[in-house]
Amino acid sequence: MFGRWLGSRRQAGAGRGGALAGLQVPRSAGVLGCRVLDPVGEPVRQAEFVITDGVGRKVVGGETDPFGSVLATVPEGDYRLAVTAEGYTPFYGAATVVAGGHATLGDVVLQPAAPPQLPEPGDWEVEPNHSQIGFTARHIGMARIHGRFNTFAGAVRIADRMEDSAMHVIIDAASIDTNVGMRDDHLRSGDFLDVARFPTLEFYSERFVHRGGSRWAVTGALTLHGVSRTVTLDTQYLGLGNGLQGERRAACRATTELHREDFTLTWQTMLAKGIAVVGPSIAIDLDIQIVPKG
Repeated sequence: MFGRWLGSRRQAGAGRGGALAGLQVPRSAGVLGCRVLDPVGEPVRQAEFVITDGVGRKVVGGETDPFGSVLATVPEGDYRLAVTAEGYTPFYGAATVVAGGHATLGDVVLQPAAPPQLPEPGDWEVEPNHSQIGFTARHIGMARIHGRFNTFAGAVRIADRMEDSAMHVIIDAASIDTNVGMRDDHLRSGDFLDVARFPTLEFYSERFVHRGGSRWAVTGALTLHGVSRTVTLDTQYLGLGNGLQGERRAACRATTELHREDFTLTWQTMLAKGIAVVGPSIAIDLDIQIVPKG
């Protein structure tokens, strides 16, 4: 098990004085809290926490505030607190909450986690059967469209120094798929992607920047609708593994946001009719696995 369970601490007086004086707490409840810090004493923002009861059922969860604080009102009883944050070893603690009391685990210091092993230097390629390129966009200003591109290929050259690596991905624009045939035909038309003139989307990068832990920024040029713009993929490297046939593979997740007007996707014929078909931004989500090039 990662981390460790700490013994419970108890401090009376929740909602009775001090910083919690204004907090309204039901008579049968108390407050459970802590402050989450990094090894140099700085607060860890947006660390995820989950509080479970004595039989393991989730009671409440959320993220730490800008000061690294966890504060939850819960019925009296025994609880376990789990705190996780990118790049750190998870923390596990236990506490007993009494009615009208404040149970605190004090300052919780997260320890850095060992980063996952990087792929070996050499030429790798995207394995399409275990990869996906998806997107989410607003439709008519209300609902969301979820779609994907079904056909794509990519190559990654892993350098001795990961920061010197490069990648090239080509996407077949006509393979767009939102699970509605008529809509997909329209998206392929001259009103939208215009696949007859611009059959592919391409992304090329040779800038890999380590952001700490398993986080990387992959910055490059995306060519879409005949226009190239600089795009940064916020990437989480998931590590190495082996496939069913024993083949070596590496995996990552990445996200970015595109602004359609940056790529001249203004769709004036639609807008002239007063129809905001797709919102100004499109969220891109990638789940990628790569294997050594055979």
